[in-house]
Amino acid sequence: MTAPNISLEFFPPQNLEASFRLWDTVQTLAPLDPRFVSVTYGAGGTTRDLTRDAVATLHKSSGLNVAAHLTCVNATREETLRIANDFAEAGVSEIVALRGDPPKGSAGFEAHPDGFANSVELIEALAETGEFTIRVGAYPDKHPEAADAQADIDWLKRKVDAGASEALTQFFFEAETFLRFRDACAKAGIDAPIIPGILPIENWKGARNFARRCGTEIPAWLDDAFSKAERDGRTDLLATAICTELCSDLIDEGVDSLHFYTLNRPELTRDVCHALGVTPRVALENVA
Repeated sequence: MTAPNISLEFFPPQNLEASFRLWDTVQTLAPLDPRFVSVTYGAGGTTRDLTRDAVATLHKSSGLNVAAHLTCVNATREETLRIANDFAEAGVSEIVALRGDPPKGSAGFEAHPDGFANSVELIEALAETGEFTIRVGAYPDKHPEAADAQADIDWLKRKVDAGASEALTQFFFEAETFLRFRDACAKAGIDAPIIPGILPIENWKGARNFARRCGTEIPAWLDDAFSKAERDGRTDLLATAICTELCSDLIDEGVDSLHFYTLNRPELTRDVCHALGVTPRVALENVA
């Protein structure tokens, strides 16, 4: 089995303790030589400034290729593009462009009166600048707001046509979910690479709740497996085995790149990568 290329997603820290956790995560995973690392936005754009600061710091201090998440929630077009310009001035040329989740407690997404109506408009504006490599989200399981699975594929096609060069999927629990989606995208004429998003399960209850909110299908066998593992105190072993098997199945089907949602907890991602043959190649330089 050929070792895959990997990329990693981090959360921006919201306090001093979280800052140390993020840096520990970066130090642990940087030697795996990821293609890029990304830093997320919170729901409703709540971590906009934190994301900008974390991206700039990582870009300057880590030597990694850093991609910034950018959404259009609760912001005017001018504000959103100003943030994009800040990234460009900081030397960050990669953006993960997303519509973004609505603020917690709101009924749903509402475009700012002077903002971008959706992710396609945001992608078009970013593409017009000529400054960025643009990645976007994709949904192997139906997005909660989509009419059906085909609507997700049609929308992804619009995002690629607008200027996106690669798509990163929402996480899923079974390889067949991604493979069916990949085949459907190819049938729809989507020729941009579609990279599977992988969520190592640090905590099954949390992952299950997250999956329910995202519309990710939850196999019954996973509930049974983690219930038994919790009784036996073997959840970490089970999580590593399940994630490694999922990734191996994808690689066997021709997938050559994986995007890991680290949740700023690096050990499980590191162990899975090692099992897949992704071994340390570079050392992260100490920060003065």
